[in-house]
Amino acid sequence: MIASNEIKSNIKKLDLYKNESQTELLDFVKNSLNLETDPTKRIERFLDYFTIMPVDMDPRGVVAKVRHVVRSREDYTREQVRSLSNTSDDMELTKAQTLLEIATSLRMIYKIINHLYLTAKKQNNYPLILPLQMMLPFIMEEAEAMKEAISAFKKGQPVGDSIGPMVVGKLMLQTKKEKLAFQTVCGESAYEDRRLLLLKAEGPFSTVGRPGDAVEKIISTTKPDCIIMIDASLKMEGEESATTAQGFGAAIGGIGTERYQIEEVATNHNIPIFAIVIKESIKEAITLMTKEIAEKADEVRNQIFDMIKENSKKGQTVLVIGVGNTIGVSQ
Repeated sequence: MIASNEIKSNIKKLDLYKNESQTELLDFVKNSLNLETDPTKRIERFLDYFTIMPVDMDPRGVVAKVRHVVRSREDYTREQVRSLSNTSDDMELTKAQTLLEIATSLRMIYKIINHLYLTAKKQNNYPLILPLQMMLPFIMEEAEAMKEAISAFKKGQPVGDSIGPMVVGKLMLQTKKEKLAFQTVCGESAYEDRRLLLLKAEGPFSTVGRPGDAVEKIISTTKPDCIIMIDASLKMEGEESATTAQGFGAAIGGIGTERYQIEEVATNHNIPIFAIVIKESIKEAITLMTKEIAEKADEVRNQIFDMIKENSKKGQTVLVIGVGNTIGVSQ
């Protein structure tokens, strides 16, 4: 009975988060976009969109299929948001798209948790509630983080996940930028007789860009001698926030398609990949960037320079990638 009451209480919270996120989305769209008609019905329809992942019984080629499905959804959502108004302001459009994704996610979380609870209640199978009770604290933590993230994205402020683009963006400030892939830019500079190629999502939009495509394009013309990736990373319980760690491999989250692209092209050209991560909680990663995380930017930049000196020689080329949502972070 205690477990049942706790779950009902959390379901009410999830319902509140769902409704609040939808209201925030509608308010933003109506106030920030140059609308021709009332968007309420169309947005209601968008919120119930779903994505069916490709069949993976035969894993050969499944990554390309997943990438196609995910990008098709992203492109469709982007065009639908754009069609709501006549505005050409990409900043407002990317913010609206992100708010739509948050509202859709909270709606789906509520539906799934409510379904599991009502199913157990309907079947009088209360042992089914116990696994739900064990999962719910983690689910609520993510749901609360998404709800609190709305404010930062509406205002175009950097979030914790923006630390990677922030570090690389500072290195790009005095460089000439070139757009290499969708919402992804590259600049070039030098450090101690090494050529640096600097890559990040195009700021200050709410986007993670397409670093996989950009890396493929860079390597097709210029083979770097090593790749360094900077990204936020979820910290373990007991670890302090805003601490850094260094390691090996492609530091990039998401569904895995971008990471696969980078790993594949690096492997084919025998290019080592190094990583620097900044530890954060799930809430810190998607809400307004804290002072402690922002102050790590200079320290991480120094770590990048040390890593360049340790893993490359004079005259060589190093590709530095700032991974993450670049909301509020220019270059």
